[in-house]
Amino acid sequence: MLYVASASWVICFLEGYCWTRTGERQAARMRERYLKAVLRQDVAYFDLNITSTSDVIATVSSDSLVIQDVLGEKLPNFLMNATAFVASYVVGFIMLWRLTLVGFPFIVLLLIPGLLYGRSLIGLSRKIREEYNEAGSIAEQAISLVRTVYAFGSETKLIAKFSVALQGSVKLGLRQGIVKGISLGSNSINYAIWGFMTWYGSRMVMYHGAKGGTIFAVIICITFGGASLGRGLSNLKCFSEAVVAGERITKNIKGEVHFNHVKFMYPSRPETPIFDDLCLRIPSGKTVALVGGSGSGKSTMISLLQRFYDPVAGEVLIDEVPINKLQVKWLRSQMGLVSQEPVLFATSINENILFGKEDASMDEVVEAAKASNAHTFISQFPQGYKTQVGERGVQMSGGQKQRIAIARAIIKSPKILLLDEATSALDSESERIVQEALDKASLGRTTIFIAHRLSTIRNADIICVVHNGRIVETGSHEELMENLDGHYTSLVRLQQMENEESDVNISVRVQGGQLSILSKDLKYTPKLSIDSGSNLLTKSSTDSNTPGLIPKDKKPPVPSFKRLMAMNRPEWKHALSGCSSAALYGAVQPIKSYITGSMVSVYFLTSHDEIREKTRIYVLAFVGLALFLFLISIVQHYCFAYMGEYLTKRIRENMLTKILTFEVNWFDEDENSNGAVCSTLAKEANLVRSLIGERLSLLVQTISGVAIACTLGLVIAWRLAIVMIAMQPVVVACFYIQRILLKSMSKKAIKAQDVTRKLAAEAVSNIRTIIAFSSQERILKLLERVQEGPRRESVRQSWLAWIVLGTSRSLLSCTTVLNYWYGGRLIADGKIVAKEFFEMFMIFVSTGRAIADAGTMTTDLAKGSDAVASVFAVLDRCTTIEPEDPNGYLPKKIKGLISLIERFYDPLKGCVEIDGRDLKSYHLRSLRQHIALVSQEPALFAGTIRENIMYGAASENIDESEIIEAAKAANAHEFITSLSNGYDTNCGDSYRNPSVLLLDEATSALDSQSERMVQDALERVMVGRTSVVIAHRLSTIQNCNVIAVLDKGKVVECGDYSSLLAKGPTGAYFSLVSLQRNLC
Repeated sequence: MLYVASASWVICFLEGYCWTRTGERQAARMRERYLKAVLRQDVAYFDLNITSTSDVIATVSSDSLVIQDVLGEKLPNFLMNATAFVASYVVGFIMLWRLTLVGFPFIVLLLIPGLLYGRSLIGLSRKIREEYNEAGSIAEQAISLVRTVYAFGSETKLIAKFSVALQGSVKLGLRQGIVKGISLGSNSINYAIWGFMTWYGSRMVMYHGAKGGTIFAVIICITFGGASLGRGLSNLKCFSEAVVAGERITKNIKGEVHFNHVKFMYPSRPETPIFDDLCLRIPSGKTVALVGGSGSGKSTMISLLQRFYDPVAGEVLIDEVPINKLQVKWLRSQMGLVSQEPVLFATSINENILFGKEDASMDEVVEAAKASNAHTFISQFPQGYKTQVGERGVQMSGGQKQRIAIARAIIKSPKILLLDEATSALDSESERIVQEALDKASLGRTTIFIAHRLSTIRNADIICVVHNGRIVETGSHEELMENLDGHYTSLVRLQQMENEESDVNISVRVQGGQLSILSKDLKYTPKLSIDSGSNLLTKSSTDSNTPGLIPKDKKPPVPSFKRLMAMNRPEWKHALSGCSSAALYGAVQPIKSYITGSMVSVYFLTSHDEIREKTRIYVLAFVGLALFLFLISIVQHYCFAYMGEYLTKRIRENMLTKILTFEVNWFDEDENSNGAVCSTLAKEANLVRSLIGERLSLLVQTISGVAIACTLGLVIAWRLAIVMIAMQPVVVACFYIQRILLKSMSKKAIKAQDVTRKLAAEAVSNIRTIIAFSSQERILKLLERVQEGPRRESVRQSWLAWIVLGTSRSLLSCTTVLNYWYGGRLIADGKIVAKEFFEMFMIFVSTGRAIADAGTMTTDLAKGSDAVASVFAVLDRCTTIEPEDPNGYLPKKIKGLISLIERFYDPLKGCVEIDGRDLKSYHLRSLRQHIALVSQEPALFAGTIRENIMYGAASENIDESEIIEAAKAANAHEFITSLSNGYDTNCGDSYRNPSVLLLDEATSALDSQSERMVQDALERVMVGRTSVVIAHRLSTIQNCNVIAVLDKGKVVECGDYSSLLAKGPTGAYFSLVSLQRNLC
C-alpha cells in the first residue's frame, strides 16, 4: 500500500500538470481559431446577426473557460474513472468470474441515465446560451452606447428589457435542474445492484462453496467500478457544455473600376432594392467623386467594391477582372479606406496607424501622421505616439480620430483610395490642411471620394451624381454646372443657400470668464448659466480616500459568502428544501457503507437459514436507500437550480443597474471596456450560479456525510475512529493549499481573458475596418501576445498546485495503510471484532472519498470566489464623476460644453449652473430627463424605429400620435412610412420633450438636402427651449443671438454674427468665416 501511495503521488502530479497545460494551450488555441473564423465572415453575417458581438464575447470568455475546465480537469477525471471501471471488472473476472459475469449486464443500467443526461444537456445548454445572447446583446448596447443611454435617461427601460430577456434562460435552467436530478438520482441504481449482488453472493456461499472474503472483494470491485463509471458520467454535463462551446493574385493592378449592371439589396432588408441597374466605369488613376442625397447608395458602392457584400446580379470588376475571382484579402490590401465614422482600436496611436501597414517603420508612421495633419496634436500628448486611444477611440475627439484614420490609410500606399466623408468631422482649418494631404495622396492612384460638402470635390476629375440607385449625371464640376436644371446644379444651389440662411434659436453671452446661455421666457427652463470659473481642466491624481473607490494598487476585500446567500433570501424556501435534501443525500452514503460493512459478516455464518434471513434484510435496505436517494436527488437539484438561476438573474440585473449609474470616465478605463464588462455579466454570474447551484449542494452533502460518519465511527469503535478522524484534517489542509494556488492561477487566466474579450469585442464591432485593412492577422498576433505572459506564470504555479494535490491523493492511500495496521492491532488485542472493523473501514473509506470529491471542487471554488469578489466590487462601488483622465491630459472630445452640461464629467475648478444652482445639486437622472442630445455620431439601439423613438420619452405612456408627431418634427415621418414595415422597421432616432437641447455637430455627416431638412426640424424643436449648438459649419449658426468662439478650452470671442465680423481680420471668428468661404 505504501508503494501504491508513492505511485499515486507521481501519477497524480503528472496527470494534473500535463492536463492543466493541455487545457490552457487548447483553450488559447481555440480562442485564436474562433476569432480567426469570426474575422473570416462576410459583413452580411454581422448585419443579419444582431447579437454577434455579445455572442463572440460570450464564446471567447465563458465558452473558452468551459473548454479549458473540461480539458484541464473534467476529462482527466473521466479517463481516471473509466480506467478504474475497466480495471475493477478485470480484477473481478480474475477472482470470481461467475459473480462478475452476473453483475456485468448492470453496466447498461449505469450507462443509460448518464447518456440520457448528456443528450438532454446538449440541447438545453445550447438553448440557454441562445436565450442569454439576446440579453447579452441588450447589455452590450447599453454599455457601448452609455453616453446615449445617460443622455436620454433610458437606463430603466433597458434594464427592464434586460430582465425580461433573462427570464427565458431561467426557465431553461430549471428544466436543466430537473433533468440533472433525475439523471444523477438514477445513479442510485448502484445501491440496488449492491442488493442483488449481496443476494447472489449469499447463494454462491451456500451452494457453490465460495469464500466470503472473495465474494466481498468481487462485489467491492464491481460496485467500485460502477461508482467510478457514475462519477465519470457526471462529467458528461461538462462535456456537453464544451461540445456546445466548441461548435460554435500577386501581380500589380492599374486600378480601373467597373460596376457592370449591378443589382443589390442588403441581406437584412431584401425587400428594399438599393441598385436595380447600376453602371459606372472609373478610369485608373482618376479621382472620382460620388455625390447625392443620403440613402442614394454612395457608401454601398464602396461596400460592394471592397466585397463586404456581393451583388445579387451583375458584377464589379477591377481591370476588367471580376472581384469575386480575386483573393479577398489581397483585394482589400490594394485599397485604403477612410470612413465617415472613424474607427480606432483600444491600443496606442502608433498601433492604430500600423493597422494600415504592419511592417512600417516609425519614420513612415510619423510621415503618414504629418500628411494627415495629426502629428502636431499627437506630439502634444505626454506619451506621444504611445498614447492609448481608449476603447473605440473614446479618448480622442472626432477630428483626431478622423486624422488618425486618414494616416492609417495613407501609410498603406494603396492602389485605390476610398474616402467616405473623410473630412466631415473636421473644422475649417483642419479640413483645408487634410484636404491638401488627401489631394497629394490621390496622385497616381484611383480615388473614389464620397462627399456631402461639394466644395471638397470641385477638383475631382469626374463627378458622378447618384440618385435612387442610378448614376444620373457624370462630368467635371464645370461641365455639370452648365446644365442649369441638372441634379448637381440643384445640389450646389441648395448648399449655397445654406450659407445665407439660418434660424437657430440660441444665445450665448460671455463676460468676465463666464458663459451664459439664455432661453426664451417659456415654462421649460428660464435660465441656464455655465460658470467656467477656470479653464484649467487638468487634475491631480485621484484621491485614494474617495468613498466607494478602491485604488488600483489595493486588493478588493474577501467576498462574503454570507452576503451572497443573503441575495438568495427570496428563495429561502427552496434553500431550506435544497439544503435539507442535500443533507439527507449526504447521510445516505455513510449509512450505506455501514450496511455494507455489516453485511460482510453474513458470508461467514454457517446456518443457511440465518444467511437467508439477514441477506433479505440487507437487500431490502439497499433497495430502499436506492428509491430514497432517487427522490431526494430530484428535490435537491431542482431547489438548488431554482436558487442558482434566480440568484444569477438578480446579480445580472443588479450589476447592470449599478453599472448604468457609474460616471462616464469609468467606462473610459481600459479594464472597463465594453467586452470586459459584458463578459463579467456573462461569465462571473455563471460562476456564482455554479457556486450556489452545484458546489453548495456538494458542500452540504459532504458536511452531512462526514458528521454522520464520525458519529457512527465513535459509536462503533471509538479508538479506531479517533485515528481515522485525525487523518482527515491533513487531507483537507492539502486541498485548502491547493485552492489558494488555483485561485492565483485563476486570476492570471482571468487577466488574459479580459484582454482577449476586449480584442474580440472590438474586432466584431469594427469588423468593416478590420476587413478593409486586411488586419485579421494583426488582431490574432495581438491576441497571442497578450496571452503569453499570464500563460507562463500559470505554468510556474501549476507545478506547486499539483505537487500539493498529488500529496493529498497519496495521503488517502497512506490513511488506508494506517487503518489496516491499527485495525489489525485492535483485533489482535481483542478490543474490536472483524465485523466492527469492516463497518469502520467502509464508513471512513466512503468519507475519504467524499472529502476527495469535495476537494475536486477547489478549482471551482477558486474561480467562484474571484467571481463573487468581482460581482461585489461592482455592486459596492460608489459613483464619483471625475474631472478627467488621471494621466494629466484631457482629450479634446470632452473639453466642450456638452459633456459638462450632461455631467458626463465635472470641472476640477469652477462650476456649471442651471437656474443659478450647481449641477451637482440636481438629481442626475432628473437633470438628464430635461436635456436632449443629438450627437455627431447618432447611436441607435437594436429594435424598431418606434422603440428607438420611445427611448427618449420620459415615461412609457406614449401613444402612436405622439411618436408620429415627433417623427414629423424631425422630418422623418415621410421616409419612415416609405419603408415596408414603417415604424416597425429596425432602428430609428429618439424622441423626448426636453427643457435643454444639446446639438453636437448634428448635421455634419449629412448631404445638403438632408442637412436642410434636419436643420429645419432642429429649428422647430428648439423653439421654447434652451439650446446649445456645437458646429464646424458656420452657416448653421450665423443667425444665433450670441456666438462664442472657443480655443484651447477658453472663450476668446463672443457676440452676434455682425459684431464678430466687424472686428475684421484680427478677429478669431472673422478668420474662421474667411477660411470656410475660401474652401467653398
